[in-house]
Amino acid sequence: MTLAVVTGTGRCGSTLVQELLCRHPAVGFVSGVDDKLSKLNLTGRYNGRLYRAGGPRPSGMTSLRHSRRLLEAGRVRVAPSEAYQLLDRHVLAGWSRPCRDLLAGDLTPVVERRLRAFFDTRRAAQRCDLMVQHVTGWPRTGLLGAVYPDLKVVNVVRDGRAVVSSWLQMGWWDGWQGPENWYLGALPAPLREQWEAAGRSFPVLAALGWAMLMDAFAAARAAHPAGQWLDLRYEDLVAEPRKEITRVCEFLGLDWSPAFERGFRRHVIHGGREDAYRAELTAVQLADVERVLGEPLAEWGYPAPAR
Repeated sequence: MTLAVVTGTGRCGSTLVQELLCRHPAVGFVSGVDDKLSKLNLTGRYNGRLYRAGGPRPSGMTSLRHSRRLLEAGRVRVAPSEAYQLLDRHVLAGWSRPCRDLLAGDLTPVVERRLRAFFDTRRAAQRCDLMVQHVTGWPRTGLLGAVYPDLKVVNVVRDGRAVVSSWLQMGWWDGWQGPENWYLGALPAPLREQWEAAGRSFPVLAALGWAMLMDAFAAARAAHPAGQWLDLRYEDLVAEPRKEITRVCEFLGLDWSPAFERGFRRHVIHGGREDAYRAELTAVQLADVERVLGEPLAEWGYPAPAR
């Protein structure tokens, strides 16, 4: 195995998992510096060394034990990145914002050569055992798995109600422009009817977007080789971080080395926001969201209360 991906819908905890895994000395990754300087097509030779020398990123999911960091968030930062600019420029122009999932049938010989060159060159330059790429939104594992048949997938899943609330607070969420203009493509007719019936509610639209993505993840998981897909619940990670990351490392064939232990201990993982959506949405909005998400929430282990 040369490539693994950490996937999720966005605002689901996948960034935290990616950043934890990239503390491992055997792991290589594409950094934010590489992405910002996409024209240069940097291979990130020193990414691991620089990142592992610094502290974790401040976020709602991690806190810092270091008041100073080599390169901080908000500026140029050598830390794992989804690298959408870089991949759009050097692999596939539609990588970052396809209107549906990217599947094995979308692979062309040109894209296959570019994908192999992209990851294999970086793996060689970084002298790592495993490249770990962060992917949010559509899974894209069908396309990647067609190039790397031994691809392993860590799919980070979070309660859809929490994801909806978080999306609504993000500047990049483009649902405000309506489903004709957002990044997920057209709403299927049954979902469009639900949105119209809810008075074109934006929380409901975000909920339907989450449902669309989770359907795509379920289909991607079903199409992926047995034993090469791992679902990781964000809530379980927050409750027992060492246990869950140990499970991920074993899945990826990574040992828990002293160097990784030092990196892991730099992250202080905070819980307590699992139900924050209850205060961030009104009772009416939450009821509308749960009405359209009842079935998909239950399918992923988050039963909504009966109404």
